Order: sequence, then C-alpha cells, then structure tokens
Amino acid sequence: MLNILLIIIVIVGAVMLVLRFIKKRKDEEAEQAVEVDDKTYTLDKMIAFVKKRLDEITKINLYDIGLSEEELKRRKNKKYELKKALKGCTYGDVNDKKYIKELIYDILYKEYGVDETNVSKAIPFDIPSLLTAQDKFDIIIYMYKQEFGYEALAEIINKYKLDELKFIAGETKPSYVITPEEIDKIYEEENFVLTFSDKLNIVVQRIYQKYKGYSSIDEVRDMNIDGISGGVSGLPESFLSQVAQSDGEYLSQIAEHKVPRACDSIWIMFHGKSIRLAFLSFGTEAELKRVCQNIYKYNNPGQLSDTNGYKINEMKDGSRVVVVRPSMSETWAFFVRKFDVKRATLEQIIQFPGKEDAIDLLKYLVKGARIISLTGEQGCRKNNNVDGNDRKYIRNNEPSYYRDSFRVTLKKNISNKKYLINA
Repeated sequence: MLNILLIIIVIVGAVMLVLRFIKKRKDEEAEQAVEVDDKTYTLDKMIAFVKKRLDEITKINLYDIGLSEEELKRRKNKKYELKKALKGCTYGDVNDKKYIKELIYDILYKEYGVDETNVSKAIPFDIPSLLTAQDKFDIIIYMYKQEFGYEALAEIINKYKLDELKFIAGETKPSYVITPEEIDKIYEEENFVLTFSDKLNIVVQRIYQKYKGYSSIDEVRDMNIDGISGGVSGLPESFLSQVAQSDGEYLSQIAEHKVPRACDSIWIMFHGKSIRLAFLSFGTEAELKRVCQNIYKYNNPGQLSDTNGYKINEMKDGSRVVVVRPSMSETWAFFVRKFDVKRATLEQIIQFPGKEDAIDLLKYLVKGARIISLTGEQGCRKNNNVDGNDRKYIRNNEPSYYRDSFRVTLKKNISNKKYLINA
C-alpha cells in the first residue's frame, strides 16, 4: 500500500512539473515576424527593436532551452561578454562600442530585414536635399574615418580651414564656429558614393549613439582632439517659464530655434581653440541630461545629485570629465579633456612668432632648478608643458589624477596629487 502511494505521489509530481513547463512556455513571448509598414524602418522603430532584442538576449534563461553542456557554456560566455560590453561602452571604451555596433548591424540585417531599398527610410541617403546637417556630418565623418581613423575630424578641419575666425550673420565680432552651411558645402564637394554596407553602418552609429552612446557627440568624443564640452552656452529650459508671460515674441523665437538653447551647445577644443559646432545639437534638454548622467560613471564615482552638484572623474580612455547640474549650475553641462600624445611637444604647443626663444628660456629655467608656476585659461595645455631635465621633478596639483602626463614623460619624476574643492 505504501509503495502504491509513493508511486502515485511521484506520478502526480511529474505531471505537475510537465504542466508547469508547458504553461511557462506558453506564457513566454514568442518571437513574431516584424510587421512591415511605412514606419517600420524609421530610426525610432529600429531603436525600439534593438533595445527589445538586446534585452531578450541578456535576460534569457539558458537552462530552460535544453542546450548541451558545451553549447550552454558557449552561450553563457557570449551572454556575459554582451553584458560587459553594454556596460563598458557607456564609459567610453571604443572596443566595447565596436562590439555592440557589430551586434546591432547583424540584428538589423539578419533579423529586422534592412536592405538596400529600405535603409534610406531611416536616413534619406538618396535625396541630399532632405539630409540634415547632422546627417551629412555623420556621412562625412564615417567616410573620413575609414581612411584616417581617429584623425578624421582633424583632417576635415585642416583641409577645409574650419578653425579660422569668421563672421556670422547678425554678429559684429568674428568667432570660432563651424556652421551648417559649411557642412553642406563640404558634403557637396566630397560627393561620396555610399555602398549598402556604408549606409547601414551610418544608421547603426545613429542608433547606437541614441541608445548607449553620447548622442550627437559620440563620434566626435572619440576623435583625437583636445576636448569637448556641452551645455555651456545658450538658454536653459528653466528660462522659458520666466520669459513666457513677459515676452511672447522672444518665446516664439526660441520655439523656432532662432535663439540657441543649452541643448544646442556643443564645443570642441582643437589646437587650443574653442570651436562651437553650430550644426550639432542634443535636440532636447532630456538628451543633454542623459549624456551628463552617463559620461562620468566610469569606476562608480558616486551619484550626481542636487546636493552634490558636480563630479570630477576620468573615462575609460583616460579622458578627464567634469559634470555639473542644477542647482549648482544653471544648466546640465559636461567638460571632457583629452590628451593627444602626438601634439604634446613644446614646439607644437607653443605656436607664435619667435617661439624658439620662449622654448629655450623655459628649458634653461627647468635645468636651473627654478620654481616655475604655469597658469592659464582652460585648454591652453598647462599640464602638457612638462619639458624638463630628467634629474628634475614636476609636481602636479589637480582635482583628479592627470595620468596622461605619464604617457609622454615615462622616465621623468612626476607626481600627480589630488586636492579637494570646497564648493
């Protein structure tokens, strides 16, 4: 009797497990074919699909699929690698970024059905008149990057002399700015012939920068420049509520984008010149905020909050980043300082007539063991000016470690020290 009871219990348990497994399989969301319509291949639809697909890959329970031991181990390693890359690419790791972009490329091509006919629905490659300045810049920087790598932006600026002072309509003084009209002219002169692979790679980059990247500055930040900042000019969103009741005409100008907003503010530091990229924009204050909240996160420096309104940190590639937010500042803003080893010699840093005498004087001051204090405005290459005799030493006081100094002074006595800011 006892044996029969045990058999019945085992059978009932087995049946319940089978029913539970069947129910679970029914409840799982089955992969459905992509419903094709006119809006299927827009950037927003593609971004939503990529997010959903990557979420499925990272959250799937591999033990429920019935894989062999070898296949299970392989899929687990792949899943771990993807999770690591998704986290690392937000820190500015170019290798993780490349891995994620290749995966997005495969998803769009193999699963979403992007081909030569519908890829232009995301970005109108075949109709130049419909391309925005950002579209044209994305194409230009992609094509130049194939040949010049991370020197692509420098090559464009030098070739077309974009770093010269120029007068802008409505302004009485010249300024360093790259305008949408200049980008239009460059695109027209280059007359690129894009393959399907080129077009899809450009679409992938646009999807990546809105999903995991740094919005419209994503490719620019990777270039070999002195630095990049955003949110440092223009009107903050909080200003709109103040002016709404008092000046309706001014508000209408803001709505028509005739008045620069904080989210339109993108500046680069190139050869010591602060140049505004008037053709690029974050689009909305929310997008600028998203970039500010992600760009400083490497090595978990802590939470950027209203009570702690700034963070000083470094990125994966050694770039130094400072982020501020309201109410410490009027707008969300970030400052990224990079380091270009190739342009770190005194002859390249000091550029003016008679510079030879200034360089010789600096060298003799260092050899004579004089105490020298180098001061100057942001981006004037103070830290890079580390020429000296190997027997002498340099002490560097910064809010964060400026480790990049070691890259060109490997055999010199240099110490970077942190100090605290009382803000």
